Amino acid sequence: MNHFGTIILGIALSLLSAATKNIEKAFLQNGAGLLFSQLSSRTPVNLSLPEPISFSDQVSPEQAYFLFRNIFASHSTFEFYPEGEFPIHPDRNHFIFQARWSFKNIRTNNQTVLRVFFYMTREFPARGGRHASPGFFWKIREIRAEAL
Repeated sequence: MNHFGTIILGIALSLLSAATKNIEKAFLQNGAGLLFSQLSSRTPVNLSLPEPISFSDQVSPEQAYFLFRNIFASHSTFEFYPEGEFPIHPDRNHFIFQARWSFKNIRTNNQTVLRVFFYMTREFPARGGRHASPGFFWKIREIRAEAL
């Protein structure tokens, strides 16, 4: 049984690593499309972003895509990196990924630093269909940030 737990933990860590790397890549490349691929497709996404963005609402994944497309078009990321360790427990279906995001307004050159929290949950793919695959994926259900 211990061997099975190790295998499950290994799978969870590799999937988690892929998800967090995709989030990091999305912010560093100002890529709303890549961030969209990490959003849960089954539930609305809760967003709460402070000044200078000033947005707080529950939106569809598509609306979140358009919001981040506008944010990335007007704010250039110059730093995004994970902060702290994320707890991994094979029996849990969620965790919080915490990162530091530094960006500047392209028009005014004002710089901002935020601590961003991504509430991630395990999401299993739909059965059947052409794109069904075994296993699960970590998906974003909520993004909250605070100014530093």
